[in-house]
Amino acid sequence: MRKVLLTIFFFCLATVAWSQPNDDKQRQLEERKAQLQKEIQEVQLRLQEERKKEKNILGQIAQQNKKIQLSQKLINTTAKQKRLLSDDIYLKQLEINKLNRELKDLKTDYSNMIVKSYKSRSEQSRYMFILSSQNFLQAYKRMQYMKQYASFRKMQGDEIKMKSNELSQATTVLEVKKKEKEKVLAESEKEKREYEKDKAEQQRLAQIVQKDKKKYAAEIKKKQAESRAIDKQIQKMIREAIAAANKKANASGKTIVKSTSGAADPAKFVLTTEGKELADNFKASRGRLPWPVAKGYVSLGYGDQPHPSYPDLTVHNSGVEITTESGSNARAVFAGEVLQVQVINANNKAVYIQHGDYITVYLNLSSVAVGKGDKVAAKQNIGRIHTNSSGKSVMKFLVLQNTTTLNPQSWISNM
Repeated sequence: MRKVLLTIFFFCLATVAWSQPNDDKQRQLEERKAQLQKEIQEVQLRLQEERKKEKNILGQIAQQNKKIQLSQKLINTTAKQKRLLSDDIYLKQLEINKLNRELKDLKTDYSNMIVKSYKSRSEQSRYMFILSSQNFLQAYKRMQYMKQYASFRKMQGDEIKMKSNELSQATTVLEVKKKEKEKVLAESEKEKREYEKDKAEQQRLAQIVQKDKKKYAAEIKKKQAESRAIDKQIQKMIREAIAAANKKANASGKTIVKSTSGAADPAKFVLTTEGKELADNFKASRGRLPWPVAKGYVSLGYGDQPHPSYPDLTVHNSGVEITTESGSNARAVFAGEVLQVQVINANNKAVYIQHGDYITVYLNLSSVAVGKGDKVAAKQNIGRIHTNSSGKSVMKFLVLQNTTTLNPQSWISNM
């Protein structure tokens, strides 16, 4: 009996240990799906705006391409949910099968015990069983046996009740999991239909662009040249800011954290103890930083990538471009100090925020709400994002360590 109870205990423990991580994963996947669905809605709104203009075919293609990418991620996330639910259902069915077998054995044992008890139900036979003892010790042992027998009967009855409750609960959970899976399967089919529809629309737009390839290719190259020129301005500004900051730090008399090489690098910040702590905190927040806008989606990722309309044409991006609603504000992703406010042109201002030897840069602002030397907090408004003549609001966001550009998508949560 003890072995049976121990087996039941360890099986339940193992089931709980397995199901808990799966439940946590399901919650994480639901959160990820909600984020992706939110981004898809944002893309759809921008896409509808582009379609109203009709003339901006490249803008439509960019939005359509982003929507397809997000839809693919949503489909993959739903597929993971489906696999987890299938695993949960399989394990729960195994648990139910085991509980049914155990309950059947318990009921059989209990039934046999009741039959035996019925056959020896006479009070006289019980007394005779005790009185026929050869000595007092044997009589005492027989009395104890009868008490234990009665206690064991009660325990078996309680165990049958407990096992029946467990079976009922497991069956309920199984039905819930099956309904969840049906819902996920329906969502998966809907997502796939939307994906195929978007792919067809993308091909239609690509065919329109191909008719005037030279014109659009020239437009893309012009924008890339402008982007590279701005990158050079950013690098120049940061080098000048590092030189000025290092001069100030050396003159302040504060404790300086020495580099491992021992020699000062003109392209790196000389950090005080406070600056080193801030840099460490920023680094520790990698992958968990808030978005630099309240609403939006990544319309152009980081690094070298093929253009959505011309796969043979590579475009470069030193940060990420985030499309957002007209009139939106940029916000700091981490606490720090405004290193510089730069005017690139009339409609493009940039805010540089220093976090130790890390810098976050917020470009394409029409106005700024902070000044050089200001202390800022995470999610604080730092400026208004410029809306161009076609009604499009796109902010470029960069993350650097000293003068080295990093991929912002690995720093921002769910980007």
